[in-house]
Formats: sequence, C-alpha cells, structure tokens
Amino acid sequence: MNEVLRVIEVLANEGTTMVIVTHEMRFALGISDRVAFIDDGRIQTIGTPTELLAAPAESRIASFLTQSRH
Repeated sequence: MNEVLRVIEVLANEGTTMVIVTHEMRFALGISDRVAFIDDGRIQTIGTPTELLAAPAESRIASFLTQSRH
C-alpha cells in the first residue's frame, strides 16, 4: 500500500471525516462508512459498503464493482 493510502487509512481509523474520490474500490469499501457512485457528474447511488455490495442499484455499478475486485 502506498504512503497516501496508509495515511488515509490511519485518519479513517481515527474517525476523521473525509471525502475521497478514487477508483480503488477495494480500499474505499474497506475504510468507508458510506460510498457514493458518481457517473457523468451525477450521484447514482449512496450506501454503506455492505449495502452496495449486496444489492448494487444498477447493472453498471455491479459491473464496476465486479471489475474492481480483480
């Protein structure tokens, strides 16, 4: 893990509120209380990592999550 991700993880574990934009979904889902998917400047869905993994709001989000796990 690079240094920036380590610092973000430490801050998240300390309870610091952050807004992070990333395609590193494995990392984001691991440290986040809530995740928003934005497409073309519009929020498509917001939820907890558990909610988004269990029932993605649409097929494009499900596909993105599946591709991100590889």
